[in-house]
Amino acid sequence: MPPHARPPLPTPSQTVGPFYGYALPFPRGGEVAPDGHPDTLTLHGYVYDGAGQPVPDALIETWQPAPDGSLTGAPGSLRHDPVTGRAIGRDGVAFTGFGRVPTDADGHWAVRTLPPGGVSYISIAVFARGLLHHLYTRAYVVDEPGDALLGSLDADRRATLIARSEAPRTFRFDIRLQGAGETVFLEFP
Repeated sequence: MPPHARPPLPTPSQTVGPFYGYALPFPRGGEVAPDGHPDTLTLHGYVYDGAGQPVPDALIETWQPAPDGSLTGAPGSLRHDPVTGRAIGRDGVAFTGFGRVPTDADGHWAVRTLPPGGVSYISIAVFARGLLHHLYTRAYVVDEPGDALLGSLDADRRATLIARSEAPRTFRFDIRLQGAGETVFLEFP
């Protein structure tokens, strides 16, 4: 049988997916803040599995309002190849409030963004092998005593949602998928 006449082989089984390469990490996916903006902050961390091992192939998405509290973002800030439609990067000027980054071989991820307006957190979705559905959480860059979600949790669980300040305008937020210190994940109806 000629090679072109063989039936196609099935793709590997996936728990989350399918993933299509054209929609996955794009150039400057973690550069949410416009270039050179004086209020830029860095939110970074590591993704760990239940055994405390780094997850080197997770995908992190972030969403947040603009510093003025608006949720619309700036349409057109993501540039696309006119032929393929593939995202080719940000324009470096407009703020969308959306970031998408992969973890590296050590499970590390990072986004450069602006302080969220009207809320004290950045929303995060985690996509990773072994998950039947992606997970939602929040990274609070300020421990907001009046926040309803934080107020509903005991101190140990609340601590999994607070990004730790490491330096001026730099915050670390590790995500533990299960086990001791598991990050609080949110469910939506």
